[in-house]
Amino acid sequence: MQACPKIAITSGEPAGIGPELMASIDPHQFDAELVILGDENLLQARAKLIGKTLKTPIKHTALAAECTAGTLNVDNAGYVLQILDHACQGCLAGDYDAMVTAPIQKDIINKAGITFSGHTEYLADLCGIDKPVMLLATDNLRVALATTHLPLRDVADAINARELAHIIQILHQDLTNRFNLDNPHIKVCGLNPHAGENGYLGMEEIEIITPVINKMKNEGIHVSGPYPADTVFTRDSIADSDAILAMYHDQGLPVLKHVGFNNAINTTLGLPIIRTSVDHGTALHLAGTGKANPESLFAAIRSAIDQSVSLKKR
Repeated sequence: MQACPKIAITSGEPAGIGPELMASIDPHQFDAELVILGDENLLQARAKLIGKTLKTPIKHTALAAECTAGTLNVDNAGYVLQILDHACQGCLAGDYDAMVTAPIQKDIINKAGITFSGHTEYLADLCGIDKPVMLLATDNLRVALATTHLPLRDVADAINARELAHIIQILHQDLTNRFNLDNPHIKVCGLNPHAGENGYLGMEEIEIITPVINKMKNEGIHVSGPYPADTVFTRDSIADSDAILAMYHDQGLPVLKHVGFNNAINTTLGLPIIRTSVDHGTALHLAGTGKANPESLFAAIRSAIDQSVSLKKR
């Protein structure tokens, strides 16, 4: 019999809702060994503040400075990255089977003088991976991104044939291995309105996206498109797909979050480790109130467990 997966859970931005979400976890509800990474004094104090008791073991990392719920402190930016480092390095070393991340505040890390665009890119750097793929998923919809945290004016220049082909290959491979999908159907969005309208609204579909789709089909991957983004997310279209590949962040994620906010998760594909996350931010206005919804965190933990079990069976 295989041992239960061991999952590291980072507690995220200390001023946000991450620390109190940790107090919502009942480890007996999950078929895994769970460990929370963060400052034990902070986590215990935040749990007490909202009238809860921590039930999950903690691997202590000390805060750099005092922290008040809802008030960011730039001095704690390094602490946030330190617990990410510990979780990632533990996964790479085999100490953990997966990591689950609570939300962090990108701007406060950058204000600390540390260039940071997001969990996805940061973890890829730690793992030595050039091209991670962000996949968000809820009950009936999975959306992957060809580009992640870029200004909109930079998106078109970032779409190229080599990277797009690589993304589709990663998506196909991890949907198969981690999500147990046989010959998954990937639908690819166009970049432009109406998928370029046969060149009248842009040439990226004709010059880049369609040739890559045809190449991937010839390699045996079940991929189709490009589809206009305003119709690919209809109910019938979603039912006929296993994942939709959007060209940029706000092309695909508003639809997914509308459908499944509080139940959706973010997972990073293309890494040598399993990483899942909540689909929401730090919610500073809710920190310390006890009103934060933990369902996305629970879904992320369940997905990390499921992916770990799937990979062990391969």
